[in-house]
Amino acid sequence: MRSHLLNDTTAEHYRRSVTEGVERVAAKLATTQRPFTGVTVDALAPVIERIDLDRPLHDTTAALDELEDVYLRDAVYFHHPRYLAHLNCPVVIPAVLGEAVLSAVNSSLDTWDQSAGGTLIERKLIDWTAARIGLGAAADGVFTSGGTQSNLQALLLAREEAKTRDLATLRVLTSEVSHFSVQKSAKLLGLGPDAVVSIPVDHDKRMQTVALARELARCAEDGRVPMAVVATAGSTDFGSIDPLPEIAELCAQYGVWMHVDAAYGCGLLASLKHRDRIDGIEHADSVTVDYHKSFFQPVSSSAVLVRDAATLRHATYHAEYLNPRRMVTERIPNQVDKSLQTTRRFDALKLWMTLRVMGADGIGRLFDEVCDLARDGWRLLAADPRFDVVVEPSLSTLVFRYVPAAVTDPTSIDRANLYARKALFASGDAVVAGTKVAGRHYLKFTLLNPETTTADITAVLDLIAGHAEQYLGESLDRVAS
Repeated sequence: MRSHLLNDTTAEHYRRSVTEGVERVAAKLATTQRPFTGVTVDALAPVIERIDLDRPLHDTTAALDELEDVYLRDAVYFHHPRYLAHLNCPVVIPAVLGEAVLSAVNSSLDTWDQSAGGTLIERKLIDWTAARIGLGAAADGVFTSGGTQSNLQALLLAREEAKTRDLATLRVLTSEVSHFSVQKSAKLLGLGPDAVVSIPVDHDKRMQTVALARELARCAEDGRVPMAVVATAGSTDFGSIDPLPEIAELCAQYGVWMHVDAAYGCGLLASLKHRDRIDGIEHADSVTVDYHKSFFQPVSSSAVLVRDAATLRHATYHAEYLNPRRMVTERIPNQVDKSLQTTRRFDALKLWMTLRVMGADGIGRLFDEVCDLARDGWRLLAADPRFDVVVEPSLSTLVFRYVPAAVTDPTSIDRANLYARKALFASGDAVVAGTKVAGRHYLKFTLLNPETTTADITAVLDLIAGHAEQYLGESLDRVAS
C-alpha cells in the first residue's frame, strides 16, 4: 500500500493518476450540455448504497469509472451558463492549479514550521485585501473556511471588545435580510435569544439608517449594549448593499463595532467600474470577504479582516506543543494565533496564483461583467408582463416571480412558481434558486458566470413561464373535472 503514498518514489504514479483524473474532468466540462442531469435522490442513492467501501478496487482507472457513475455524470456544474441558482461561481484556471499544488504539498497554515512560505503568502494577501478595503496600516486578518466562520470570528472580537461582560445585555443590530450566520453566531457566542435585533430595510432591501439610529438610541435608554452593527455588502437574496457611510457615522457616534459582511460584494474591491458601491467599507472594524463567491475561486477561499490587529488576540491561545508564548517574542509568525481553526488548508495559494496570472483587474472585469448582465436581466424582467421583479440589482442577483394575467389568487401563483422551479431542476435544462418576499414565493437568478448571456436569461424565463403555465393549466383541468 506504500505505493499510494505521495513521495519521492511515487512521483510518476502521482503524475499519471492526477493526469488521468484531470483528463476525465476536462472531457466532462467540454461535453456538458446542461447544468444538471435531473437525477433524483431515489435514483442515485441506491447506486452509492451498493458500493462496499471495504472492498477497494485497487485500480485508479476503475475508481474513476465508478466515480463517473456516482458523481461526475450527475454533478451540478456551476460553469454552465444556465446554472443561475446560488452564490456558486465558475472558477478560474490559475486557482484550480493552485488547488492542485496545495493539495499535493498539503501545508497546514497553523504554524510557521508547517508552512513557511505559505504563511508569508497568506499574510501578503491579507495585507493586499486590507489595503483594497482601506482599513489602514494597523489592519490584519486571517483566511477562514467561509463567510459563516468569518462572521462568527468578527462577532467574537466584537463581543470581547464590548463595554460589558453581561451577555444578557448585548445586542447585535443587523438588517432583516442579512445572512443567517449572524443569528447562528449569536447563539454560538452565548448571547440571549433576543440578542439579534432585526432592522427594517427600504424598498431596495437596504438597511434603514433611521430605524438603526432609533434602535441604537433605544439601547442606550434601556441599558442594553449594542455589541455590533452588522452591515451587509451584498445580501444573499437580493445582492443589496447597506448604506455603509451612514452606518459608519452612527457606529462612530455610539461607539459601536461596525462589521461589514461583504462575502458577496467583495468582488467590488477589484471592480474597474463599480467600486464606489461599497464606499464606506473602509470605516469598518471588521470585514468578511468570500473570494470563492466573487473572485471566482474554488471553495473554500475566504477571510476575515480587522482594522486593529490587536483585536485578534481574542482568538489567541497558546499550547506548548504548537505555539508557545516564547514564539511571540522570537517573532515567529504562527497564523494559529489569529484563527479559530488549528489545522488549516493553504487556501490562500489559489488567490495568489490568480493574482499572479490574471491580476486584480482581470478578476474585476469578470465581476463587472456579471453585474452588468444583471442590469440587462433586470431590464428584460421589468419589460416582461409575465414577471414581477422585486428590486433593481446592486450586484448580480435578480429576484422575481411569474405572475399570470389570468390568475389572481396569490396561493396559486406561489404554487406555480414553486412547481416551475422544481420542474426546471428535474429537467436539468437550468438551475434557479428560490426565496420568499413578504411571505410569497419568488425565484432567484444569481448571476456569477460571465459566460451567461441575455439570450440564456431569456430562454430560462421562457422555460419558467412554460412550466408555470403547465401547472396552472393542469390545476384548472383538475378543478373542472
